[in-house]
Amino acid sequence: MADQAQEFFDRLETRSADERLADQLAAVQAQIERVLSAPESCLPGIAPIKDLDDLARLPVLRKSQLSDWQAAAPPFGGIPVANVAHVFQSPGPIYEPGGISHDWWRMGRFLHAAGIGAGDVVQNCFGYHLTPAGMIFESGARAVGATVLPAGVGQTELQVRAARDVGSTAYAGTPDYLKVILDKAAEMGVTLCITKAAVGGGALFPSLRQDYADRGISCLQSYATADLGNIAYESPAIEGMIVDEGVIVEIVRPGTGDRVAEGEVGEVVVTTLNPDYPLIRFATGDLSAVMSGQSPCGRTNMRIKGWMGRADQTTKIKGMFVRPEQVADFVAKHPEIAKARVIATREGEMDAMTVQIEAEGGAADAYAGSIVDSLKLKARIELVAPGSLPNDGKVIDDQRVYD
Repeated sequence: MADQAQEFFDRLETRSADERLADQLAAVQAQIERVLSAPESCLPGIAPIKDLDDLARLPVLRKSQLSDWQAAAPPFGGIPVANVAHVFQSPGPIYEPGGISHDWWRMGRFLHAAGIGAGDVVQNCFGYHLTPAGMIFESGARAVGATVLPAGVGQTELQVRAARDVGSTAYAGTPDYLKVILDKAAEMGVTLCITKAAVGGGALFPSLRQDYADRGISCLQSYATADLGNIAYESPAIEGMIVDEGVIVEIVRPGTGDRVAEGEVGEVVVTTLNPDYPLIRFATGDLSAVMSGQSPCGRTNMRIKGWMGRADQTTKIKGMFVRPEQVADFVAKHPEIAKARVIATREGEMDAMTVQIEAEGGAADAYAGSIVDSLKLKARIELVAPGSLPNDGKVIDDQRVYD
């Protein structure tokens, strides 16, 4: 077995829980101080914390807010950003800073776990145009000492020739585009040397991972965003995704900042410890769940189940928008309610709304007025036993068929 220095990217991956919590608290406190000392910072509600549990009392920052702030104070909305080397654009538009210091987006940790390092040539098929994905993976490749072929997206025949000519040994890109390259290579009668793949930006289906394994390619996936960099990643154990050491991840009930129990599906909220771009409790809009225990690979940080859908379930019923925040408001009014779920259906040519409520006892009619107050619509009400609603993170389930 390789020694620890070779097996892990750095010592942070194997810290004890107490050591990690102490380090994270110090880092978050420094981030908050950085925000509070900025003369024009527009992160309302941020306040000093004494322990990491206090983090849950700070407001959640959503992309819609960030977009509004950036429109008012371009390009970064008043957030105290430092050491900017690049400015990127994501849909919205939202602008993100990029740095060139060592492993700025923390992608090196994932590439190391994928077995990529010095001596590898990484064919980087993430885009370099406006969005940061290409630079994120290039920065990670540099952090592990690999050579980069900045291939970008498209021109598959040229990709095959370049991979053959420069001897690409690893692929970085979306999960499915590698198959396009491999199939084109087979069509051209070209043998490639790619044996490792580090993918993101889409779902890696088990059948596709197996297809790559059958071709002699080990494929692992990461979960990253343009705003936050790497959030979590797979190790060779392939048992969930290990949270990156440079972020703190919380799973909250959609529409709120309230943490859910371990194993319950909710929205991924991330606090980054990158001092150059202090995002505190930034809501990704993605769903996931915390897994119990530690990875068999020896990395000790918390694990999540990976991407499990989108948390933004806003829908229009009877001409009115219904949002997760409204469902959360209704639940908050009734301490006896554990969970509620809005179901949108069609009855004939009319929209219909049912609210399922997990509560001990009580009468359905007792909630009718409160539902109208919070959701602005009347609904059919169903009381269900605690624990009976699906654990899928949904608080609004639109079951209408649109085609």
